[in-house]
Formats: sequence, structure tokens, C-alpha cells
Amino acid sequence: MPLQNRVTPFGDVVALPGRGLMMGNRGVLHDETRRIVRAFACKRWIACVLEFRGRRRQVMAPRRYTELFFLDEAVAFSAGHRPCAECRRADYLRFRGLWAARFGEPAGADSMDARLHADRLAGKKKRVYLEDPARLPDGAYLLLHETPWLLWNGALHAWSDSGYLRRRPVPASEVEVLTPRSMVTILAAGYRPAVHPTALRAVS
Repeated sequence: MPLQNRVTPFGDVVALPGRGLMMGNRGVLHDETRRIVRAFACKRWIACVLEFRGRRRQVMAPRRYTELFFLDEAVAFSAGHRPCAECRRADYLRFRGLWAARFGEPAGADSMDARLHADRLAGKKKRVYLEDPARLPDGAYLLLHETPWLLWNGALHAWSDSGYLRRRPVPASEVEVLTPRSMVTILAAGYRPAVHPTALRAVS
């Protein structure tokens, strides 16, 4: 039985078998029995590499942060997680530089996390908005017929916990966008997220 620590493009923490390419955290979300009891514990939601300097952790250890897993960086962005400043230093600096250039404000971790937190949640629910898909950059996630789809290389790719298995054309009408607005701004500025290799093999 998989642990409840996989993250969907909606930002939900669920129990699914796929592990994915990235890890992250948003604080201590589990109790002593490794049951998820809260959606987040802080505003600092980060996305990390799976391996860093040989460190080893007991997954969901008592009173330690909850290890979360994403299919890829595009999913992490959709859920509202930015690059980690420690294990992904180069990506973090690139993200921070684009943030400062686009928003014209100091791009410290605290200020970025505060804005991201406001963009990713409406109360306790995920914040979504309508947009013309022609105006969206690669790496953004859209919602069609209750399914999250990655926009990548001129097509949409259906998310699953194990990879992208289906592809379809980009619709002409407005769609609901799952990726937070500030994240979309960074993608549009040129940040190209790492995506699962199945995005290149998905079939129509």
C-alpha cells in the first residue's frame, strides 16, 4: 500500500503508486501513524531533488517534515512548489532572478513564498482562473473535463502518477488554469521546467 505522500497537479496529497522525479515538502503534515492530518504547515513549499549529498531519511518519520513526491517539476509548479534553495541552488537562483525581473521587487524566499501562497490557495481550496491557452507558456497545467493536462510543445498531455499517457490538441476556448499565476509568469519569462520523459511519448 503506497503512503499518502504523492502530490497531484491540484496540490492534493494522495496515496498512489507512482513516485516521480522530484521530492519536496511543505512542513510536517503527518501524525505518529504516518497519516496525513493537514494540507500544509507553512508557506514555504519547495521542490527538491531525490538525492543530495548522500543523505538518507526515514520517510514520514515522527515529527519530521513530510517527504512529498511529484511526477516532475511541472507538477510541483502546478501544486505551488518552487525550487529548493539548497539542493537545487542553480534552479533557485534562476527562478529568483526571473522573479525579480518580472515583478520588480526583491526576490527573497519569504516574499516569494508569501505571494505564491496567496496565488495557490483560495481559502483552503486551490485557486484557479480562466485564460486563453494561446497565452499560456509551456509547463503550465490546465483543467479539462476534470483531468489535469500539461501544456508542452504545442499539445496537452494528460497527467497520471506514473507519467503522461495521452495527448490532445490545445483547445481554442478559455480553460481553467491550475498553475498559480505567479508561477505562470516565471514560465513565460523563460523558466523551462523538467518534465517526465513520457511527455515525449504520449499518444493521441
